[in-house]
Amino acid sequence: MSSSDAFARGGCHCGRVRFEVAARPEKVVVCNCSVCTKKAYLHWIVPRGVFRLLAGADDLVTYAFNTGAAKHLFCRVCGVAPYYVPRSDPDRIDVNVRCLDNVDAAALPVEEYDGRNWEAAYGRYRSSGGT
Repeated sequence: MSSSDAFARGGCHCGRVRFEVAARPEKVVVCNCSVCTKKAYLHWIVPRGVFRLLAGADDLVTYAFNTGAAKHLFCRVCGVAPYYVPRSDPDRIDVNVRCLDNVDAAALPVEEYDGRNWEAAYGRYRSSGGT
């Protein structure tokens, strides 16, 4: 693996928002909550220290609902949501794997998260060590 293979890069549709992650996804999580279902989000939660916004900070808009803990970010120009700050892990970044360049999301193992029953699912998530 070359050093560039150790990074996952991605962004929004119009290209204004660009980011990189000093890691590669090994699995994706699919959540059935209302917002994730409508956005077809494929989750990859990473430590903030491995995430770097390269461009587009001024083009990001934040959407928060319900408890307001999650900060859903999307490009103000094209509307794509490349990443957000998750309610479950506010000290991390949740990358939308569908927004990564050169990553075959269909080839990654899928884990399901019952976001419709968030509190119960979160309890199971935490008791399993957050994986």
